[in-house]
Amino acid sequence: MIKPYTTVGLIPTVRGIRRRKDIKLNLEHLKHLVKAASWLSSLDLPVRLIAFPEGALQAFNDEVLDLDHVTFARECAIDIPGEETEELGAIAKEYNAFIIAQAKAKHPDLKDRFFNVGFIINPRGKVILKHYKVSPLFPVEHSVCPHDVYDWWIGKYGRTLDAFWPVADTEIGRLGIMMANEGSYPENARALALNGAEVVYRASYPHPATGNEIFEIQSRARALDNNMYIVAPNMGTYYLFPEENTPIDTFGGRSFIIDYKGRIVGKQDYGAGSTYVGGVIDIEALRDHRARAQWDNWMKDLRTELYQLLYEKPIYPKNLYLKRAPMKHAEYRNVIRRQIKLMHDRGIWARPDR
Repeated sequence: MIKPYTTVGLIPTVRGIRRRKDIKLNLEHLKHLVKAASWLSSLDLPVRLIAFPEGALQAFNDEVLDLDHVTFARECAIDIPGEETEELGAIAKEYNAFIIAQAKAKHPDLKDRFFNVGFIINPRGKVILKHYKVSPLFPVEHSVCPHDVYDWWIGKYGRTLDAFWPVADTEIGRLGIMMANEGSYPENARALALNGAEVVYRASYPHPATGNEIFEIQSRARALDNNMYIVAPNMGTYYLFPEENTPIDTFGGRSFIIDYKGRIVGKQDYGAGSTYVGGVIDIEALRDHRARAQWDNWMKDLRTELYQLLYEKPIYPKNLYLKRAPMKHAEYRNVIRRQIKLMHDRGIWARPDR
């Protein structure tokens, strides 16, 4: 039996990096934030899961500054496992907790390319899961995703749920990852749920989407639709470079812990500075609900033969970066125009009068 426990989502101030070595500044700050958040949050139930939001290690300068993909891959992307995950592993050991985090990371088989990778570290300091982000934030992100090199990916990893949406079966439940814009697509949450996920990490999301409640609505819907917990910490304030004196709150706060019925069990509206969100996760209650509820555990009634019809015609192009580096912002606008034209040409969307 898994006893209820507290999960903590960090909401850190972060400094944008120029070189990989700059990550150490963010790691030092994160260690202090973990200490405060874990001690205070464990006064009721023990903290067994600590979530670092997307961007906590490297920030988002590759996106904000429209940097060259190859240059960033060589100078700023990390290895997983590597020295940064070793430091996070030490934190996991010290607090006897699982850590979920994210980084822009290299793939050992693809030279001069980096992916957006979420990963899980167990309390013994070992990386036990890596998830390569499948739905980047278009047109902002410069990372490669598995669909961008689809033929190569399935040749290496297979065409399975584990190849795209892996889940780790642990002593605190089955853990999965759905970063940022991945949560904007119901399919990613459903894929994780069909692969057994019970607790899913979903971080971070920028303002004004947080202030306009998009982040909350999506996260609660994904939790409710799939009867799973969502741990959704957002970023704190952002210094563009290590030496900057004035931070910017580009994320807008609104961090949540959400239960398997879509209810908020932990909330932090504050986004400026560094803080955290905490909430209780009860895996046995989730499992009991899935086993006994007749109505609001919808996955048991999926009519899969019908829903397969939705995806018979491809929409977004696969293998976009199989033979080239990812595009910068201006060039990617052509992809967006092509996608919108496709929706109009197929009659899925009606063209506006203006």
